[in-house]
Amino acid sequence: MQTFDSDGVTIAFIDVPAKGGTGDPVLLVHGFASTHAVNWVNTLWVRTLTDAGYRVIALDNRGHGQSQKLYAPEAYGTDIMSGDALRLLDHLGIERANVMGYSMGARISAVLALDHPERVRSLLMGGLGLYMVDGKGGLPDGIAEALEAPPGTPAANPTAAAFRAFAEQTKSDLRALAACIRCARHRLSRAELALIETPTLVSVGTLDTVAGSGEALAKLMPNATYLELTDRDHSSAVGDRAHRKGVLEFLAKRA
Repeated sequence: MQTFDSDGVTIAFIDVPAKGGTGDPVLLVHGFASTHAVNWVNTLWVRTLTDAGYRVIALDNRGHGQSQKLYAPEAYGTDIMSGDALRLLDHLGIERANVMGYSMGARISAVLALDHPERVRSLLMGGLGLYMVDGKGGLPDGIAEALEAPPGTPAANPTAAAFRAFAEQTKSDLRALAACIRCARHRLSRAELALIETPTLVSVGTLDTVAGSGEALAKLMPNATYLELTDRDHSSAVGDRAHRKGVLEFLAKRA
């Protein structure tokens, strides 16, 4: 792991060179309560991309993994977290990158593409569909409270209980994650999505109850393609073989 200073916050990241090929950079942005290792290394994404000739950069989002922990919700705005990703590209001297995010990371990546389209060569959004804009679905309330509750306290719903269990499994800072989830659920408007002209791939599992329709989201964007991940839910879609295959095919068309 390496670290850099992102406007006063220490952000940890990896930078893995390509195994042959052009070494075009791919920036990976993980989901809520995860880490670069859980989201991208353990699921074989880093190996898959470097074997295919891409340079892989993956950060631990603020409040996660080995990056600095902050406890004020306002420190976790989606625009602030996309700023960390942008400053990482600056730190490494990368003018343009393929940017891939999963779940919360997809939201961060979309904001980066919206605010700085000249820096994003292609946008890959996994585990996030129409709930990016539609307030009728997505993650339920009670997650922050479940994270802050004493051990053994019943959670308000199964999703909140699952996030608490996952955060404990990854030995995360529960208080930092609670602050993050209270702020990092910014929704983009349909008008904003229509402004993202970057070539985009939206990948969502057919059993994913957290993301919303990936196909419907792709239709709101002028240059987006939908990749359906059959019989995969929010967790199992991440490292699905069809997901990796579809992403490699999409990136190859950008070459």
